[in-house]
Amino acid sequence: MNYKNALFIYNGNAGKKETDVQLQSCLPVFANEIDQLHVFKTSRPKHAAEICREYGEKVDLVIVLGGDGTIHECINGLAGLQKRPVLTVLPGGTCNDFSRTLNIQQNLQKAAKELVSNGEEEAVDIVQTDSAYFLNFWGIGIVAETSNNIREEEKNVLGKASYVLSAIRTIQNTEPKELVMNIDGKEIREKAVLAIVVNGNYIGGKRLPFSISYNDGMVDVFLVRNTNFQLVKELNDLRKIDFETDKAFMEEVVYIRGKHIKISSEHFVDVDMDGEVYTKTPSELKVLPGHIKMLKPKLT
Repeated sequence: MNYKNALFIYNGNAGKKETDVQLQSCLPVFANEIDQLHVFKTSRPKHAAEICREYGEKVDLVIVLGGDGTIHECINGLAGLQKRPVLTVLPGGTCNDFSRTLNIQQNLQKAAKELVSNGEEEAVDIVQTDSAYFLNFWGIGIVAETSNNIREEEKNVLGKASYVLSAIRTIQNTEPKELVMNIDGKEIREKAVLAIVVNGNYIGGKRLPFSISYNDGMVDVFLVRNTNFQLVKELNDLRKIDFETDKAFMEEVVYIRGKHIKISSEHFVDVDMDGEVYTKTPSELKVLPGHIKMLKPKLT
């Protein structure tokens, strides 16, 4: 590992006992390889973004131990910098979606050792919105409402399964929304229960069935028209669907790719970015090709 100066950021909101175990399994691996390793514990919302903005240009590497929300904050802290360090992520949350996309092992110690011994840098697209950036996905409808409906006590006990329970509750009460989208100059008007813009291969810890690239300068956009499309069942087995020949699928789902997307709805609706819900429509999204380099295991 050729990095001399690095930040190590971890989520201070996790339980102390769990955090101590996580740190013991991965922090020494990096400390033995990096001359100056500055360790920061987050203590409040958006603290990770603040740390990245303040120190990001002074280091070669940022290592993030946390869930998708912590990684989302770090992306927002780093994306606006003129000199951006390399970023790598360790699976310290419930779903760890983008670490899975990068083929990072979900065992912390194994992940750290593999990144140190066999890591390679790769340029990754991120997407700029009106007020923030996202790495993995942007969504409205079922996906945002599911995030809002997650019960913290279920998440603490059941982990990823809490997202499934929340999705079932949400689907039962979701009505299609009138959406107007402009994708690279093409206008689309649809009623949909779900609109999602995807840059990674996992959402809620589940692998998506599509061949999605995070460094091709484009995002994949899916609109699901209604919930009688056996949504939960199909999401578990979409890899068997051929978008061009499966008529039942295509009658319910609009699929398009693009670089510049504008989305508005009849009413202001919540937007979920990387699992964090804090903005509303209308939104404008622009892909920033290869905007940040990420350290990932080298494929053998």
